[in-house]
Amino acid sequence: MTNPSSLFAVIQLAGKQFLVEEGMSLIVPRLKTEEGEKFVIPDVLLVQNDKACSVGAPTVVGASVTAVLDKQQRAPKIRVATYKSKSRQRRVLGHRQPESVITIEKISLKK
Repeated sequence: MTNPSSLFAVIQLAGKQFLVEEGMSLIVPRLKTEEGEKFVIPDVLLVQNDKACSVGAPTVVGASVTAVLDKQQRAPKIRVATYKSKSRQRRVLGHRQPESVITIEKISLKK
């Protein structure tokens, strides 16, 4: 975070929690959204601004975060090697996790 006194929120997206602020770009698990498309994240767990902090139980009522999907990509390849002694059995597998890059546009809190 750049400035601790600015507006930020904790959101839940794809089963994970992220601390976000406006203008921030982050990598999340793959979303079923088209590139360049705006979407609203209704699962806001906490909103903090200069004056007050709103904590949800489990979510903050009236709070939402607007984001835009920048691109779909795949994470760097990880290699998984298995080895069994005495039988000379070796196997190497690779895996690339699909992920999405999003940019947070607006954090809104209706009172």
